[in-house]
Amino acid sequence: MKWKKHWKKIVTGIIIILLIIDALVGLFFYNLAIERNVKEFLNGNADLEVSAETLDVLLAGDWRDWSREQDFEVWEMESNDGLKLKGYYLGAKEPTNKTVVFAHGYLGRANDMSLFGEHYYEELGYNMFTADLRGHGESEGDYIGFGWHDRLDLVDWIDRIIANLGSDTEIVLHGISMGAAAVLMASGEELPNNVKAIVADSPYTTVNDLFAYQLDRMFHLPAFPILPTTSLVTNIRAGYTLKEASALEQVRKAEIPILYIHGKSDTFVPTVMTKELYENTKSDAEIYLYDDANHGESFVKHRESYITVLHSFLDKYIP
Repeated sequence: MKWKKHWKKIVTGIIIILLIIDALVGLFFYNLAIERNVKEFLNGNADLEVSAETLDVLLAGDWRDWSREQDFEVWEMESNDGLKLKGYYLGAKEPTNKTVVFAHGYLGRANDMSLFGEHYYEELGYNMFTADLRGHGESEGDYIGFGWHDRLDLVDWIDRIIANLGSDTEIVLHGISMGAAAVLMASGEELPNNVKAIVADSPYTTVNDLFAYQLDRMFHLPAFPILPTTSLVTNIRAGYTLKEASALEQVRKAEIPILYIHGKSDTFVPTVMTKELYENTKSDAEIYLYDDANHGESFVKHRESYITVLHSFLDKYIP
């Protein structure tokens, strides 16, 4: 009997140690990916490598000079959970009721979306609004929402835009990467009829799916038991779970037309995720996949085609 008690203590001790290790690993990955801090683990990530042409455009393209030259109005808003958020509005050269609302990617800033905004503003004559998502830029937040809480912030910004610009305002939501997931997550909410179309460039299905993919690809680790623990930590600290943060479930409720765009060579957010989103979208939807384009590269590497596809889509729903 003594040896049984002895082994019970050993097994119990091992279980406790494993649970402690699991909790520490969950905290580690929360701090690594979700807490607002410097994300050094992404430095030198091969999955984020883009062509020299793309890098040149992203870092020193004319759109950056264009963005600096514009006189953006700074808008401030308090989120439903008390965060001070900042957005930036640029009225069109000629009066219009058409407005594009942008959502940037992970670790990005509002003005990053001037890469697309210059075209909407100069060629399509749209008003432009772009915000720092919570946990980014000048907006408050000690965690990154990966689109889930951002979806509600977008709804509030949309209401603010309509209040400022008028009830006849027609709105396009355009997001890239995490921002694409955010606008898709917003698509499942009760949006006003003013929102006419959504453009989602390089989105993911759920945060849990994305993390599982990255755990395997970057760290060669299994999703279980790491993700359930990380999700628990995220729920305690940031108020959402990794599975709850689902663009996939939201597009199953969507009533607004959605244009999906993704690079076929994307190794950071696999193209199959956009295919799954498209196949599960309740509303009218189109999908365009571009050869030889890594994560978020399609607009730079296939600009002419991208613009043609974009115009064709917008003409259907915002003629």
